[in-house]
Amino acid sequence: MVQPRIQMRGLALALLLVACFFSQACTVSDSAVYADKGQQGDVDVMAVVGGSEITEEEVAESVAGELLRVNRERYEILERGLESLVTTRLLELEAEAKGISVDELQAEAVESKVEPPSQEQIDAFYEARKGQIRQPKEAVEERITQFLTQQQQQTALTELIAELKGKYGFESHLEPLRIPVEVAGFPARGPENAPVTIVEFSDFECPYCSRVIPTLEQVVETYGDQVRLVFRQFPLNNIHSNAQKAAEASLCANDQGKFWEMHDLMFKEQRSLEQEQLKEKAARLELDVEAFNECLDSSKYAEAVMNDLEAGGQVGVSGTPALFINGRFLSGAQPYEALATVIDAELARQEPKSDS
Repeated sequence: MVQPRIQMRGLALALLLVACFFSQACTVSDSAVYADKGQQGDVDVMAVVGGSEITEEEVAESVAGELLRVNRERYEILERGLESLVTTRLLELEAEAKGISVDELQAEAVESKVEPPSQEQIDAFYEARKGQIRQPKEAVEERITQFLTQQQQQTALTELIAELKGKYGFESHLEPLRIPVEVAGFPARGPENAPVTIVEFSDFECPYCSRVIPTLEQVVETYGDQVRLVFRQFPLNNIHSNAQKAAEASLCANDQGKFWEMHDLMFKEQRSLEQEQLKEKAARLELDVEAFNECLDSSKYAEAVMNDLEAGGQVGVSGTPALFINGRFLSGAQPYEALATVIDAELARQEPKSDS
C-alpha cells in the first residue's frame, strides 16, 4: 500500500514545518530532531472532541502545504531584507572610500554601463516570446525596452556588489531553507552521488515547463556529473485535459527505458497529447507498441501520478514548473542564471574549508 507511507511522510514534514516556522531557516537535519520529539511522547494536544484528542502534529499534517508556503514566504522576505541591507552597506562603504555620495557611485558604476537596447535586441526578445506576449511588437516595444534596460542595470549592480563583497569582506549566516523531497525510484539523469540534485515537478502540457527545458539542458551540459536531475509528475488536470495521460505515457515509456525520449518528444509536440497521439509517438520512438498501449489504456500508472501530485502539494508545489535544488525551492521557468547561482552556492558549501 502506498497511502500509509505518504501519510507518514506528511506527518514528518508537518512536524518539521511546525518546528521551523518560528526559526530562521529549516534544514534537512531539523526533521530528525523534531520527528524524535514526537516519538518521545512530547505531544501537544490542541483540542479534545468527544473524548478524542487532536494533536498539534495532526493539525500540522492537515495544513502541511500551507504552513510550508508561509514559512517559505517568511524566509524569502528575510532573504530579500538581508540582501537589501548588505547592498546598502557595501555601497555606503565604497561611496565613503571614494568621497562621493551613494547616488553618484551608482551613476558612475551602474548607470554609466547601461546602453539603450538595440533594435536587434528588441526584435530578438519579442520573437522569442511572441507566443506568450500575443500583442503586436509595436504595442509592447516600449515595455521591452524598459525591461532590457532594467536588466542591464541589475546585471551591472550585481557585478558591482560581487566586487565590493570581495573588497570589503562578506559572510552570510542565513542558512538556506531546504524542503525534503523524495528522489528514489523516479526517472532521473546523472549519477546518484552527484553533489547537487534537482527535482523538477512538471506538467507535459504546461508551456512554461517546455520553456525551462533548454535551461535544464544547459545546466546538465555545464555541470555534468555534478548534477542529478529527477523528474516528478504534477499534471494540472483542472486546466490541461491531456496532462494526466501524458504523465502516464512517460512512465509507460520508462518501463522500456525511454522516459527521456518520450519526455522530449511530448514537450516538443505539446499540442498533440491526446491518447491516440501518445501511442503514435511511442511507435515513432520504436517502443514495443503493444506493451505501451496496454500500459496506457489500463491506466497502470494513474495512481503513481496522483501520488506525485499529492507529494508535490505536501512540499508546497502549487504550479509548474517547480524546482528543488538540494531542497531549495525555485518556482516557474527560471533563467539559467538563477539556477546556476544556487548550484554554485551548493557546490561551494560542499568544498572543504581551509584551516587557515
